[in-house]
Amino acid sequence: MHFAIAVLVFVVVTLAAFAGLSLLDERNAQARLLRDRLSESQKPAEQPLQDVALVRDEMLSRIPAFDAVLRRSERVSLLQKMLTQGNVNVRAGNFLMFCVVGAAAFGLLFFIAGGNLILGWAGAILGFFVPYAYASHMRQKRFQRFEEKFPEAIDTLARAVRAGHAFTTALEMIANEVSEPVAGEFRQLYEEQKFGLPVRDALINLAERIPLVDVKFFVTAVMLQRETGGNLAEILDNLSYVIRERFKILRQVRVHTAQGRLTMVLLMALPPTIVVIMLSINPGFIRPLFTDPLGHALIVVGITLQTLGYFFIRRIIRIQV
Repeated sequence: MHFAIAVLVFVVVTLAAFAGLSLLDERNAQARLLRDRLSESQKPAEQPLQDVALVRDEMLSRIPAFDAVLRRSERVSLLQKMLTQGNVNVRAGNFLMFCVVGAAAFGLLFFIAGGNLILGWAGAILGFFVPYAYASHMRQKRFQRFEEKFPEAIDTLARAVRAGHAFTTALEMIANEVSEPVAGEFRQLYEEQKFGLPVRDALINLAERIPLVDVKFFVTAVMLQRETGGNLAEILDNLSYVIRERFKILRQVRVHTAQGRLTMVLLMALPPTIVVIMLSINPGFIRPLFTDPLGHALIVVGITLQTLGYFFIRRIIRIQV
């Protein structure tokens, strides 16, 4: 109970502090914005304009004070990049708040269920990383869909170039004809070069947003062709063929590693399944595992070994092609 009260007090005080700081910082930000606009309007015409970014940086939080704090951390910027890659429409600041709420909820649940502070802290750590696991899963699924549709986009680009269309026009055709998520990425590529960004820089941005091997091959091939010349349609046809052949090999690898993946699933699901069955059949036999301090230590050791086994088996069955 004391742990729950401490967590609630911490959350309330933190939210109140951020709310107060945000009100002060918002008023300062509005005054600073007004001064910047006045200074821009009073600049002489002979003064050269400074280089500006094509796309304005996204805010990490709607609270100005929280946004200023988060921008100082490189890890938070990487987190926002991961959320964008996974098409998770949540700002990094709100996502961190979800992680805190998840940690508080899981911590209270584990503490009430087990009646032990160690279990409460274990649940808090688990709850904090649950949203991150969800975002990572969404990112991986989006990359997989992109890989499946990417050869189709390359074929469309090759046909458009062979028909006499310009490279930039072919990018717009991909954005209009190919399904998501390929269409969205190529639409952003087209709009970046349309608004003045060099094609080379726009292609590099595409490779940074989608850090896949096939995309890097595509960007490298297009940049080399634009610098040295050659038949772009033929290059794209060969690249599409290579990507499809790699997918065939990957499917064969998945067939040969099916036994290892099934073993991993069984080993991960067997202990919790046995615990649930024993709780329903003979609760008195399994209850000391949750009430006795030695049982708590055994739970921690078991979860640790299960996690290590999962990563070891995954490393064995994960073959790079």
